[in-house]
Amino acid sequence: MAHWLIKSEPDVYSWDQLVKDKQTRWDGVRNYAARIHLRAMKKGDQLFFYHSNKGMEIVGVGAVLREAYPDPTSTGDAWVAVDVKPVKKILKPVSLEQIKKEKKLAGMALVRLGRLSVQPVTDEEWNMVMKMGGMEA
Repeated sequence: MAHWLIKSEPDVYSWDQLVKDKQTRWDGVRNYAARIHLRAMKKGDQLFFYHSNKGMEIVGVGAVLREAYPDPTSTGDAWVAVDVKPVKKILKPVSLEQIKKEKKLAGMALVRLGRLSVQPVTDEEWNMVMKMGGMEA
């Protein structure tokens, strides 16, 4: 099973909204690198839900419900969407500042490629962030 991180501005689509909705289509991604990651996601993969711009912290754990399919918000076949669901809220949200201070997370895509909206997370990074958030990996 792979791990991922998806980003959303909380005033556009928040963790609380995902919990309320119970699942959502993750669409509208128009970045080639992020598209590669969406295409690589498999049903059951776990993901971090990150609030970008406001908050700038990992707030929840979700899972992939449906693998990549044509994004209905796109006019062609170039872009894809996946369906995701919430699994659990992070007990102690993990801020970007905390992540940047942890030397073991220096190579994390969130630190290196800050603007990328969909990114992979290694098993080691996953376990470290879960621990920082007061969660069991």
